[in-house]
Amino acid sequence: MTQSIRLLVSSGNGPAECRIAVRHVLERMRGEAGKAGLSILVTIPETGAGRGDKHGPASAIATIRGADAERFGRSWSGTVQWIATSPVRPKHRRRNWFVGIFPMPAQSARKVEVRRTDVRFEAFRAGGPGGQHQNKTDSAIRATHIPTGLSVVSRSQRSQHRNKDMALTRLSDKLEALETLAQSSGRASENRLHGQLERGNPVRCFKGEAFQEV
Repeated sequence: MTQSIRLLVSSGNGPAECRIAVRHVLERMRGEAGKAGLSILVTIPETGAGRGDKHGPASAIATIRGADAERFGRSWSGTVQWIATSPVRPKHRRRNWFVGIFPMPAQSARKVEVRRTDVRFEAFRAGGPGGQHQNKTDSAIRATHIPTGLSVVSRSQRSQHRNKDMALTRLSDKLEALETLAQSSGRASENRLHGQLERGNPVRCFKGEAFQEV
């Protein structure tokens, strides 16, 4: 059975180093989800403080789908610690930076509607790793939501038709996640989540510029 979970990844009120840690965490989550055969869609605010800066986003929502999505979510939920010399302030004495990852409420039964007539589809040949399972035809799909300009890619299915359906689902997920981020921005609920960022009991710990797990 396909499972779905949404995680809020937040730097809280932390400095630039925490936003760098958020960027590393999202990259790591993408890699682990891919290896586990899970679909992951990362949504970052288009505007506002959550968008972050050149160092990384201040917050994001990761939507994970697949047979083992809930276990994946549990493995990341909590505080993530990054032990590293600051790449922004090398002389700074602090070497411990923290990111909070919190399960979000389930998506509403009423999905954000994405009409096919509002979407531009482009087919292309999938790239990257995959070996014998890699698509050999132009079956990967890039879908752009014309009213908003949002774009997603689906390449995991073997046919253009199935990738188009998956792309529509991903666009709906992304639009809903952006709506959730916009609604929660500045609200007490999000501030409460940021306040729950515990620094003494991390669920996962990474070290150094290469973000190696320890």
